[in-house]
Amino acid sequence: MSRYAGLAGAGKGAAICDLRSDTLTRPDAGMMQAIQAAELGDDVYGEDPQVNRLEAVLAERLGKDAALFLPTGTMSNLAGLLAHCRRGEEIILGAEYHVYAYEAAGASVLGGVSLCPVPVRADGALDPGAVAGAVKADDSHLAVSRLLSLENTHNGLAVPLADMAATADAGRGAGLAVHLDGARFFNATVALGCAETELAGLMDTISVCLSKGLGAPAGSVLAGPGDLIARARRWRKMLGGGMRQAGVLAAAGLYALDRNVARLAEDHARAGELAGELRSLGAGEVSQATNMVFFTPGDGRNDALRAHLAARGAVIGGGSSGAIRMVLHKDVDDGALDCAVQGLKSFYG
Repeated sequence: MSRYAGLAGAGKGAAICDLRSDTLTRPDAGMMQAIQAAELGDDVYGEDPQVNRLEAVLAERLGKDAALFLPTGTMSNLAGLLAHCRRGEEIILGAEYHVYAYEAAGASVLGGVSLCPVPVRADGALDPGAVAGAVKADDSHLAVSRLLSLENTHNGLAVPLADMAATADAGRGAGLAVHLDGARFFNATVALGCAETELAGLMDTISVCLSKGLGAPAGSVLAGPGDLIARARRWRKMLGGGMRQAGVLAAAGLYALDRNVARLAEDHARAGELAGELRSLGAGEVSQATNMVFFTPGDGRNDALRAHLAARGAVIGGGSSGAIRMVLHKDVDDGALDCAVQGLKSFYG
């Protein structure tokens, strides 16, 4: 079941607590003021000062030569993958990672690049031996293994630096470059208590999202070596991602980077609180990591639970069976979380 199943239209009407995704965050008053005050230019001409600043800030924070602002995380990953690989080459990645499972095979469809999935461990990491074993021999019958694509966080799991380093080293030992889908990169660094450059430094390129827990309305940034970012910029244009006065979005991203990274720990704490409440109900299987809670109702009444909560102002996603993903974010404060908890208690009481 896709994690996005049953989400369309689920948020119609007034909701006190929306737990479907952290993509639902909206700009607060301060962010809106930053957007309104943004000095603008044409980014395709390289003349938007807010975009230029955002790219420079993230390149420096991640310890990379250059960075590129793109409208979405899917496009940021795709432009990075296509900058690394030519047609007939191959990317090794996790079978449950977003790039493979939820980005419509863009690298294959648009770039002629093969995707080679390997199993993801229970801790969210890839086994170094599995990565090394997936690398193809120098044989004209086979794709050319070129890139290893990793993910952190994965389903909320912050993969430790040692595991990331071991897997990246296995890829590099086999001649691969390494890309990171860091959609929730800052959730990972906050949870791991590490410097941003410690995680980013293990990668050649990294894509970070501004529109999830950080609260910007849109935008992701790809960072890496200057020559590769230049190729990605060309791909961005071909993919339709060349925007004009994009500083209205970049200003929101700069505001988010200044103010909303450290507070991600609050989301993690509330996710832990929600998981604890669910466990106390004894109503099903519960797991939690960073800002995500996964709940599988033991009675299988997913649809009934969803309707019950919606009637009380709490919105959840998920399909008619299996695990329901609940995501905490900056627009879910203590009062909103209590709304969801009380709804759960009244359903299972």
